[in-house]
Amino acid sequence: MKIKQMTSLIRRAIEDYNMIQEGDNIAIGISGGKDSLTLLYALSSLQAYYPEKFKLYAVTVDLGFGNLNLNEIRQLCQKLNVEYHVVETDIGKIVFEDRKESNPCSLCAKLRKGALNQAMKELGCNKIAYAHHRDDVISTMFLSMLYEGRMHTFQPVTYLERMDLTVIRPMIYVKEADVKGFVNKYELPVVKSPCPADKHTKREYVNQLLQQINRENPGVKDRIFAAIRTGGFEGWGRWE
Repeated sequence: MKIKQMTSLIRRAIEDYNMIQEGDNIAIGISGGKDSLTLLYALSSLQAYYPEKFKLYAVTVDLGFGNLNLNEIRQLCQKLNVEYHVVETDIGKIVFEDRKESNPCSLCAKLRKGALNQAMKELGCNKIAYAHHRDDVISTMFLSMLYEGRMHTFQPVTYLERMDLTVIRPMIYVKEADVKGFVNKYELPVVKSPCPADKHTKREYVNQLLQQINRENPGVKDRIFAAIRTGGFEGWGRWE
């Protein structure tokens, strides 16, 4: 997928759900994975001509595993003229050594988001952009059904009242397959996750399950996503 196609999908989501307004200071949580780097590259491109002017920051929460090389990401941010900040933490040690969590992802995500949100406030940001794509929307709903017994997925826009921050998800119309193609085309510097639980999670299991269902029933992901958009899920009604 070319940059023009990627920014077109992202702009459509932004405008459908009124994600960006004039003067916004938006931070992008950069994990080093393909999704967050795609969002960084595409939002930086969109920033140049979008009618509502906004500022971008890139922020990485270092979990403290000691083997995260961020040099190429720093170089990319310099190239894009985006401020880059790294938040040093001991989250990895807390989750895997101190707490020895049997379900590490839940606690890790909570601590990571807390560190990220605090960094955003210190930078003066009023919005955080997460790189959740269309496949994440679908898999989150399946995770909720299978493990929580409810129909739920995250919203395109979420206001965090306690932090006075707004979370936006501009990539909700982008397929994961297109993200992979985009990263390869533009040679984005993806950093392998140092987390020992990477690729061994319930989400990964659900992703594999959905891939199998989609292979056996071509187009089923399109229909599931359409059902989410039109099925009365909170926050998914088109903004007027």
